[in-house]
Amino acid sequence: MSPAAPAANPAAAAAAAAPSAPVAPVGDTIRTVTVEGSQRLEPDTILSYIRLRPGQVYSQVSGDQALKDLYATELFADVSIRNNGGDVVVQVKENPVINRIILEGNKRLKEDKILPEIKLAARQIFTRSKVRADVARIIELYKRQGRFAASVEPKMVMLDQNRVDIVFEISEGPKSKVRQINIIGNEQFGDGKLRGEMVTKQARFFRLFSSGTSYDPDRLAFDQQKLRQFYLTEGYADFRVVSAVAELTPDKRDFIITYVVEEGERYKFGDVKIDSQLRDFDGDKLAQRLPMKAGDWYNAKMVEDQVDGLTETAGAFGYAFADVRPDFSRNKEDLTMSVTFRIAEAPRVYVERVDVNGNTLTQDKVVRREFRLAEGDAFNTFQIKRSSNRIKSLGYFQEKFEIEQKPGTTPDRIILEANVEEKPTGELQLSAGFSSLESFIFQGSIRQNNFRGRGQTVGLSVDYSRFSRSVQVSFTEPYLFDKNISTGIDIYRRDQNSFNQFNSDRRTTYKQATTGFQLRAGVPLSEFMSLIGRYTFNYDDVTLDQNTFYVNGQCSILLAGRYLCDAIGKRTSSILGASLVFDNLDNRLRPSRGNQFVLSADFAGLGGSVKYARITGNAAKYWPVFGGFIFSVRAEGGAIKALGSRSNDPLIDDVRLTDRFFLGEPQIRGFDIRGVGPRVLRKQVDANGAVVSQDRNQYVDDAIGGKYYYTSRAELEIPLGSGARELGLRPSIYVDAGAVWGIASPLPNNPNSLIYYTDPNTGGIVSGPTGADGKPNNINRFVEEFLGDTPSPRIAVGIGVNWNSPFGPFRLDFAKVLKKANGDDPKSFSFNVGTQF
Repeated sequence: MSPAAPAANPAAAAAAAAPSAPVAPVGDTIRTVTVEGSQRLEPDTILSYIRLRPGQVYSQVSGDQALKDLYATELFADVSIRNNGGDVVVQVKENPVINRIILEGNKRLKEDKILPEIKLAARQIFTRSKVRADVARIIELYKRQGRFAASVEPKMVMLDQNRVDIVFEISEGPKSKVRQINIIGNEQFGDGKLRGEMVTKQARFFRLFSSGTSYDPDRLAFDQQKLRQFYLTEGYADFRVVSAVAELTPDKRDFIITYVVEEGERYKFGDVKIDSQLRDFDGDKLAQRLPMKAGDWYNAKMVEDQVDGLTETAGAFGYAFADVRPDFSRNKEDLTMSVTFRIAEAPRVYVERVDVNGNTLTQDKVVRREFRLAEGDAFNTFQIKRSSNRIKSLGYFQEKFEIEQKPGTTPDRIILEANVEEKPTGELQLSAGFSSLESFIFQGSIRQNNFRGRGQTVGLSVDYSRFSRSVQVSFTEPYLFDKNISTGIDIYRRDQNSFNQFNSDRRTTYKQATTGFQLRAGVPLSEFMSLIGRYTFNYDDVTLDQNTFYVNGQCSILLAGRYLCDAIGKRTSSILGASLVFDNLDNRLRPSRGNQFVLSADFAGLGGSVKYARITGNAAKYWPVFGGFIFSVRAEGGAIKALGSRSNDPLIDDVRLTDRFFLGEPQIRGFDIRGVGPRVLRKQVDANGAVVSQDRNQYVDDAIGGKYYYTSRAELEIPLGSGARELGLRPSIYVDAGAVWGIASPLPNNPNSLIYYTDPNTGGIVSGPTGADGKPNNINRFVEEFLGDTPSPRIAVGIGVNWNSPFGPFRLDFAKVLKKANGDDPKSFSFNVGTQF
């Protein structure tokens, strides 16, 4: 490999080469002009580039001009001219043909990004000017990526048959960061405050994942607008940026940006009026409702918001093309800014037609039925926004979807266009992970959310973990017979292992196998409210491990406890239920604004062996705060009442163990799974009745649930920089509270220790202290405590992070319990991670 030695200028190359070539003496008449050394080019083609012709008198000037003309074509590596008594010979050495283009050293930018910028190509003739131009293009491409220290060294590898490989050796260099942002001329606001308003940030270690620390000329111009907007919101109407200069440090690694600003005087609002030409708008009454008043500090952003608000209000009355313009009157003497909002006369507008474009799989009716406006309806901006939100919530199309509004055939007509871009709606997911709740987890599901383009959902899912296994088939039809009635069916089998704690291990206690189905139907009551009815039939089989908890074929109260022995058995549940749902969230998948409320009631007893009435409710509210933060509050509660008594025994609650409410992680972070509420702790004691160990891990811990519960949560999602958002990081701080309570104590009022004997050889429970062989059996003494049955709230605060990592969804929570009840099981750290393949 030899370095190409491109001359700085083709003319200079010609000048340098010409003296070394023999030039014919002056005065001879040219008889012939011939070409030697040509390989690809025809001699006549080469002669057409020069002006030497037979019959002319050869001169030094004409010879030099011929050399310059040939070098200017950039087709030749070397040229010389000699005269043999009037026979002029042009000796040429043609530039080589390019065999291939090779890139070396490029890691940040792949070849598919660089090669389209390179104009040289295989089988073209090599020219130095084209190489220099391609080098400049590559460097400019790296500058766009913020790498101003990038350099490119072109090299040429000679091959046979006058061919070459062109090698661009690239040194990418580091990304040029913004080292410092200087602001000159600001007196009212500090540098830190103004830098906080900018998109560009100074490079610091805590902004490792932020893309705002890279220099970008477009961002520099945008920051000037951000500064002006900020000052205008603070009343400085005369503010201007005098200059903005970005200087590259000598090592080309960093930029120093300097702004020179003039703040000017601060203005207050003068008279604020509304001049409306619309008959439905009373300007004086509307002006009274404006938030800005005379004497308030001037705020340009507030004026812009009112223009949007008035336009939207006009749209709600059918004026789709209402023209709202603010007129400003500045008084520099008393430093006031008077504003008059002028609403021009406009016709009422009606929907001429609704067009749906871009849908190849989804049927038109699936999109059209989400519109809150139809052909002939009066235009309404609120209904347009609602229609956009409903279409986005389908999940079938691009996230940034908006309904476009175009003028119709007449001034009072408008065309609504839903230009959708379909995305895959089928999901085939296999995920494996590890959870602090259930250890190893495997999940597999296949689902089509837009089956046959009709908006139907068909799914099959399989879940497997240490304590649960399930399989479910489901089908949902959102519009039955094209009517606004949703229906669905779920068929499932769920095997769940309950557990207790002993020696830091979770031990399986009862196993519940549920086989059943659920039929669903829903009808809308209003735009945001619907009623859902359902019928559920379950067959439950609850069992205990006979080797662990049975003696002589019977469940042993001494080994299992009365509450577990009471749970076993086979039963059927025939449940009729209904839910009243209110939902005006702006996005069902990741809401940032809106409310949700669900009230559900279930009645078990329409046949079957289980009879109870249950009511639950939950409510949530989301709203953005502090510019980018999302604050949410959520509350949930429920109660269950048995319809009839199961036993005259006061130690047996009428509500079965498997029908009760349980609380803990993840409903209340800061506590273990089922770590809140009524429970029985079994402690080993010695012969004197003293507890052997105070370590809770040495106790048998059984959560037995309750008949009433409530939870509440307040959470603030914290926005991060664009770099962190691209990584999928969403941190939040939260407060969780709740309680579950209200069951009868399963323990007799007997403080004495319980005793049972076990055979030292088999480990099985026996009836007395001495075995048949006369040897003593093991003595096990214990006491039981019933704890946690109180409605007193348990409270925990914490920090959580959601991360859509390359390995799958990841959730991390750190929580601190502020208040708990005796018997609760706190847990300060939990995580859940999975992957898809």
